[in-house]
Amino acid sequence: MAPLFSRFRRTVKRIYSATKNSLRGLIDGVKTEAAIRQEFVLLALAIPLGIVIAPSPAWYVAMIATVLAVLAVEFLNTAIEKLSDHVTPEQHRDIGRIKDFGSSAVFFALALAAVVWLAAIAVRCGLV
Repeated sequence: MAPLFSRFRRTVKRIYSATKNSLRGLIDGVKTEAAIRQEFVLLALAIPLGIVIAPSPAWYVAMIATVLAVLAVEFLNTAIEKLSDHVTPEQHRDIGRIKDFGSSAVFFALALAAVVWLAAIAVRCGLV
């Protein structure tokens, strides 16, 4: 019984630490990155607006999930940019390309969100 309790404690401690680290990253991202702040505002607007627009609960989940995906990709893009700047503050062609790839990922996440939201609006308005 003791090894099971010990394993449970380690699991809870790991989850606690991961949650603490995630919240620290979230708070730092919101404090320091304009794009992340803008996308959090987008999420704050999307949550109530989605309730009005969504044709069904499944649509609502999909609509909010796309906004959360945008935030996730933005955090990854920010991490790549910060790490790149830490490795070398100088202009470097390949690092610039890597940063552009991250920016492209954010663009496609935003495009996905736009497509889902526009489709939901079309369904809600009876256009589809």
